[in-house]
Amino acid sequence: MKCNICNSNTQPLFEATILNKYNIQYYHCQECGFIQTEDPYWLEEAYSDAISISDTGVMMRNNMLSNLVKIILSILSNKQGKFLDFGGGYGIFTRLMRDNGLDFYWYDKYATNLVARGFEGTIEGNNKYEALTSFENFEHLLNPLHEIETMLRLSDIIIFSTELIPVELPDSDQWWYYCLEHGQHISIFSKKSLEFIAQKNNVNFISDGKSLHIFSKKNVSKRIFLIAKIILKLGLDKLIKLQPRTNGDMYDMIKMMGTK
Repeated sequence: MKCNICNSNTQPLFEATILNKYNIQYYHCQECGFIQTEDPYWLEEAYSDAISISDTGVMMRNNMLSNLVKIILSILSNKQGKFLDFGGGYGIFTRLMRDNGLDFYWYDKYATNLVARGFEGTIEGNNKYEALTSFENFEHLLNPLHEIETMLRLSDIIIFSTELIPVELPDSDQWWYYCLEHGQHISIFSKKSLEFIAQKNNVNFISDGKSLHIFSKKNVSKRIFLIAKIILKLGLDKLIKLQPRTNGDMYDMIKMMGTK
């Protein structure tokens, strides 16, 4: 089986049972370190619920990231621009970022937008965004190179999260991030595989070494995550003057409803 990132030959890594019923093969690329499953025929069933019942951290994660990303975007981008949350789930992050004062929009081909309705974005045509976010989404990508290239067409900055493969490859029962219970994690990245993607697309790659990363066509400080976390810890994020869009959005939606 060819690697979905660097097209090298992969080696069987282990077999594991997903969704408590399907015994499937995982493959490892020794060139770039990427891990992928066999052709994921089970995805329609896996996404019968877009957000897995086991994802108990969804609210805590979105709250933490919304505060951190507000700082990062204030440093890296034009705060008055338009932003897109790619793979936005139920719209939680989009709504939080609009409440933070940033003009965010939602896109997700699997999930239903529940809490940011009226602020759906589009990836078609010549649409461009000041920055794009994609949290806990890369590991779901069926065709990572194509989908990441789509993201880079939409924006010069992608801020994303995905857990990096440990140096010592964990077996199927030794790492929670395989997420065998829901079968949605079909692409697991190493740092080297993300560096390969960055080089292929002629962009910079910045990582906190754990789960937060940036692809950027602009030069970005390698300490951007540390800087943002320090600003947040010291409470200096309060100096970022942005007007929450909460009430304005409500009135816009009332007007929209009145025109139907």
